[in-house]
Amino acid sequence: MHVTWNQQLVKKENKSLCLYLIKNNAPISRAEISQQTGLTKGTVSTLVSELIDEQLINESGHGESSGGRRPVMLLFNQQAGYSIGIDLGVNYILGILTDLQGNIIYKCNEKYVNFTYEDTLQIIKNIITSLIKNAPKSPYGVIGIGVGAPGIINIEGEILIAPNLGWKNVCLKKELEEHFHLPVLVENEANAGAYGEKEFGLGQPYQNLIYVSAGIGIGAGIIINGELYKGALGYSGEIGHMTIQKDGMECRCGNKGCWELYASEQYLLSKATELKLGEGETLHLNDLIELADQGNHVAINLFHEVGDHLGAGIINIINTFNPEQIIIGNRLTLAKKWIEPQVKKMIHNHTLPFHHSKLTIHFSDIDFSSSALGSAAFATENFLKFMLQPD
Repeated sequence: MHVTWNQQLVKKENKSLCLYLIKNNAPISRAEISQQTGLTKGTVSTLVSELIDEQLINESGHGESSGGRRPVMLLFNQQAGYSIGIDLGVNYILGILTDLQGNIIYKCNEKYVNFTYEDTLQIIKNIITSLIKNAPKSPYGVIGIGVGAPGIINIEGEILIAPNLGWKNVCLKKELEEHFHLPVLVENEANAGAYGEKEFGLGQPYQNLIYVSAGIGIGAGIIINGELYKGALGYSGEIGHMTIQKDGMECRCGNKGCWELYASEQYLLSKATELKLGEGETLHLNDLIELADQGNHVAINLFHEVGDHLGAGIINIINTFNPEQIIIGNRLTLAKKWIEPQVKKMIHNHTLPFHHSKLTIHFSDIDFSSSALGSAAFATENFLKFMLQPD
């Protein structure tokens, strides 16, 4: 019988429906899949057989009987392959290897400062090579690489501008694909962070949330109705460059008075240097945290100031998007003790009561690896879509 293209598409959709139902609800029986999807038992049986042959799912033991033979339960094979996620920070590069369910198998973290693009690219390659070497044996091996990078990135994965890295028109995706011969997806790191939190972290219970990535710069990932919002061309979330002082300091993006100039790690370090904290040494965020822990009032007041500025910008986000949840992630979460009370105070005092009545503010755990996890999840999604393509 001739199979039309439309029939192939319907089969792909049905197969995808079955796979994701198993992935998110395992252990589950064929009968339960039929009941929840509305597909016939015969169709489900055929699609499940194909997924087993492709080693994307496995059969496990028997479930409980509801009055007949005990059903065979189905599990997603999360060890069918492994994904790589890279969080490309301004002063660090974090790489993780995950299984197809997002469990971290191996992790690499490298610090760097003011490196050229070529040097940074080599560090990324070294980290990816290490992650590949540490991947367990599996049917599909390493199935792809996701990179979360700071800056404006088009839908083709080209980094158009990353002001805090000093990059313009960088084809990181092409460079990595040519070197590793694997699919590569490059996404804004705040988008990746939002996706990582929604899939695996604090954002799981919420459908409308904003992830604020507060490090050397500031960006935002936006989840609306459970889906990542990227805008018409993929440039959404560049809130770090919204103007909060029209005649303010000059930003590397070319604008003046950008929010990230007053509420970021970059501001903390430059202000600490100006205030001569650290006796002339090059200061890092951890040094300021240590000073604050020791009761240094100048350091503590500096964190409070950044908390106020961070809260002021978040007020604009709340008024614009009316989210259920704000998650603050990236490096400034290390200073949560001093920053969080100021952020919450600003939001409580300067938003309308019905805006914050059901709003939850969370600080992400620095060890959670939101952006790297989101990047790896993008690679996994890309792989599963490829596997489900019509013949």
